[in-house]
Order: sequence, then C-alpha cells, then structure tokens
Amino acid sequence: MRNRRLALLLGPALLGLSLLSPSSSAATGGPALPQGTQSDSAYAASQAANAVSNVEATTARTSCFRPEVPYAADSGPAEGYSGMTPCPAGGATTGEDTGAAGPYATQVGSNPGYPAATPMLVKGHSESDLRVDPTNPNHLIGASKWVASPEGYNHLLGFFESFDGGHSWPVQGHIPGYEGWTDNTDPVGAFDTWGNYYSLLLPYQFVYDANGSHDFVPGTAQEANPAVPSQVISVSVRPHGATTATQWLTTHGGHPDFVASYDSIGNGPDKQWIAIDTNPDSPHLNRIYAMWVDFHSKTAVPYIAYADARPDGTHTDWSTPRVLPEPPSTPQGATYLLPHVAPDGTVYTTLTNSDPAHRFCCDAIVLDASHDGGQTWSSVSSLPSTITPPPGSYANTTFRDGIEDTFTLGSQPVNGHYPLYVAYEDYATGVVNVLLTASYDGGASWSDPVRVNDNAAPVDEFQPNLTTGPDGTVSVAFYDRRLACPAAGTAEAQAAGLALDTANPKHPGAPYGAADYCVDTSVQFYDPTLDPLGHNLRLSAHSFDPQLDAPVEGSNTFIGDYFGNTIGGTTDYTTSVTTYDDGTNPAHLQQQQVTAVAVPRH
Repeated sequence: MRNRRLALLLGPALLGLSLLSPSSSAATGGPALPQGTQSDSAYAASQAANAVSNVEATTARTSCFRPEVPYAADSGPAEGYSGMTPCPAGGATTGEDTGAAGPYATQVGSNPGYPAATPMLVKGHSESDLRVDPTNPNHLIGASKWVASPEGYNHLLGFFESFDGGHSWPVQGHIPGYEGWTDNTDPVGAFDTWGNYYSLLLPYQFVYDANGSHDFVPGTAQEANPAVPSQVISVSVRPHGATTATQWLTTHGGHPDFVASYDSIGNGPDKQWIAIDTNPDSPHLNRIYAMWVDFHSKTAVPYIAYADARPDGTHTDWSTPRVLPEPPSTPQGATYLLPHVAPDGTVYTTLTNSDPAHRFCCDAIVLDASHDGGQTWSSVSSLPSTITPPPGSYANTTFRDGIEDTFTLGSQPVNGHYPLYVAYEDYATGVVNVLLTASYDGGASWSDPVRVNDNAAPVDEFQPNLTTGPDGTVSVAFYDRRLACPAAGTAEAQAAGLALDTANPKHPGAPYGAADYCVDTSVQFYDPTLDPLGHNLRLSAHSFDPQLDAPVEGSNTFIGDYFGNTIGGTTDYTTSVTTYDDGTNPAHLQQQQVTAVAVPRH
C-alpha cells in the first residue's frame, strides 16, 4: 500500500489512528480465548509436528526490469541494503522482457532522464497474495512487490507460479504492461472459472526530490512520463495455459486495460481489491468485481466497477465506477475494501470507516452488499465491537502497521445463511491481538469477538488474513512475534542474518535474543461456528528479522500490508515475507515464503 502517499494527502494523523474507546471486555483482560493459551515451546514445535512445508519461492530465479525512475542511494551494508544495481552480466533467468533492448511501450514519451538507462536487478519481494486455480488445485499463482531499490521504495509487481502444489515455482517475473510508471503496487489477483488469472494493479508516478523523498504532485509536464496518466487502476490477465513469464494480456480496446485513471492533483487511488464470481449457481457467474478508494480532498471515497470475464482471458468493458454507500450515521470516508461473492451471487465487502472531521480519530467496520451483480449496493450493518488500532509502527522495530482487518465468507450455510467472518487487529491491551467475529444472518448481527492468537506472554500478533475451505473450515493466518530472536553465536542467528541488523534506531545493536521483535507466520483453524480446531500452528520453520532489506517509507519500513492465505482442496497455503537464509537467500533479502499444511477435519 501507499501510506507515504496517504500521509501527503491526509496528514500525519492517519498514521496514528485511535478508534472508539476500548470495550469493557478488553478492559477486563480482553475477549475470550476459546482454545486457551499454549506454551512457546509447544508452539515452536507445532510446525514440525504438523508437517508444515516451507519453500522460499522467489529465490528460484534472477529477475530484472528497466525502472521508469532510477534511484541511486545505497544505505548498505547495514540492514542488508545494497542500493539499486544493474542486471547481472548473465541477465535474467526468468525469460521476462527486461527492457534490455530498449524502453517498454509504456515508457515511450518519457521526459529526458527517464527511464533508467539499463535493466536493474530485482532484490526484495515485499507484501504478498496467493490464489489457487479452480480448474487445477495444484496450480497456484502468487504475487508480490518486485523491489529494485528498497531505499527508494522503487518496485513493480511480480508473480511466481507453481504447477505442483507449491513444491516448486519455475515461472516468475515482473507483471508486464505497466513499466512506464514509477511504482506498481498492491498485489492482488483472482481466477475465473476457466483458469484465467486477473491481477488488479495500481501503477502510479512520482519523482525523487533532492533529499530522496517522493514528489507525487509535480504537475503533468514535470512527471517522469507525461505520456501516461499519473495513476491508474488497471488489469493484467494471465490466460489459462500460459507457461512463460511474458504471456499476459495487458490491453483492452487498443490501450492499457484501465479500470479508472486519475491525475496527480488532489487524487490518490489506493487499496484496490478484486473478486470473481466462480459460483456455478450464481446468475452472475464469472463477473469480475474491482474495488478501490480515491483519497480525494482528504476523504477516502470507495469505488466499485465490474466486467464479465470471457473464456479466452478477455472481458467486457468495465462499468462506470460508482461510489459504495456508507451508513448515514457514520462519518464519510472508507477504505480497506475486501469483496467476496457468496454461492448465491450476493457480493459482500467490508469497509473501514475513518472520521476525517476529527483528524481520522475513530474507525468502524461497515458491511455493504449487492444482490444484483454490483449494479446497486446497500449498507447492511456496522460491526458493534469497538476497536483500538495499533500504533503507526510496532514496538522495537520500524516497520509500520498494515491493513487492520480481513473479511471472508463460507460456502456452506449455517442456520440457512452463508456465514460471514471478520478478523481484525486490536491494541486495547497495549499489544496487538487478532480478534475474530462472525455473522450467521447475512450481516444483521455479529457474534462477540474471540481472541485468535494463543500466546501466553504479551507480544504483537498482527496482519490477519482469512480464508475458508470447501467444507466451511475457517483459517486465520497472521504474523506472530511470540518467539524471541535467536541467541548470539548460534547457527540460527547466523541464518537469520541478525549481525546485519545494526541501524535500527529503536534497538541498539543486533537483536540477539530480543523479545517482540523477530517474526513468524501462524494459523488458527475453526469450524464454521468458530469452535477452534486445536491451537495456533507455527507455519514458518524459522523466525525472520523484519528490519533486513525492508523498503523505506519516510521514518518507517515495510514488510507488507497483508499476505496470502488460501485453501486448495484439503491444503491451506500461505505466502508471506521472510529474510531467513534457508540456503537460497544468503543476502537476507525479503523473499516470499510459501507454506502448506493439511486442513484439519471437523
């Protein structure tokens, strides 16, 4: 996500949100934890005990592209940084178009000095999404930021693809078609029923000021590339059967596949999300729903547009974008749109509502729905729970908070309704916990929230991501900081790269043995009525240091606003950031780690 962009539009108050006052349950120790706490040692052992597989997917290939705007600063070797560097002499091993033969089509018309003179090496892979092909459960596509310069927050979006259930990821590279913008951000995708994969993109322009800060509003003539719109919501489609990195459909009607485009003055499109109706009994089968917000005049305005997918990977024209409703009793301005489609074709999305009149102090989660294929929308309800959000960045480290909540729905009815689930971060106890609530009446009412993370000692647990399986099993994956960083002098500390972590202003010296610092990935499973199926499982085999190779956003760094969680058949897959060296990541760059674990029965 583009929080540096939002800070320019909305001011610093957004980065320090405080929601409604803490709930009485939080004041007396927080919501219930149905499964009870577990010891750190039991949690640490659960990864091996449950045969969770780990693969660092993005170390498999060397990728390069020609950036629109180069950035020269090098902050290394501290924190694992090494600046933007040219593509190696041997070139990329992905088979992608690196731009070595000349500028990309969308870079033609750039101002003097742009694009970069040569292709640059992709280093880190921050933020992530993961989807399973409905025509083949062994076919997965992940997406993440493809970072050429973490110091300059300079990246396109990239993809990595598996045809064997996540064991190997032979096809990967940057997603083509939008190289003419400075950045291309926020990985999110969806498959249609024919196995075509749609990536919804956010290309946007900025130039670097002399001090390295980002200038988003230089005016069209001064932009790096005045030949393209300043910022767009757009689509690239990977057609079913594609086997090479370059096989993408990136145009519609003779131009790039824009859903919406904006100039730079007073606009900030952001936080796009996509869903495709793959329900065979739906009257709107294969309808594509694209949602995003435009931060306009200090208000986040939520939008929806739709089109219908075709078997060959093309689609109908996008509908005219329309504004999603919000309850009249709430302040206007909502973000974090997360559309999902029920088996009967009803489209639901949550919206996270801020209060701009009071400096974005107070948030509420709202539910909207459409029963006619996205043509009309209504506000169904607001979640009753009060929520205290995390601070702008976490204790001991500099990476900032991401999306606070996640939404999904179940495919098996409970009491005659498809269940709706919302998980969210809550800071009422002074550390971040993950809470979970459900609705079994179409969103009219919501259950009392339960705590998801079962750590005994208070540490930050954050960035939940929900999914459900075909039998209704609920999966909540999240980042987890309950385990201390490895001790000095151990092989685990060396593989974690802790010796590189020497420039963190919140923690002097390398974080050997540090608490509430290093990060793992966890999951908790529930049955459809939110009875827990065991305890939290550790998904990651090794903790990672979030300071290493982290993209820089002002005084904060970044590991992503969310990560991927999806179920294919009886396997739960996640993809998330790691900087651990499993033998394939000696520079401790941000890589995408894919985990797989069997979904428990209920």
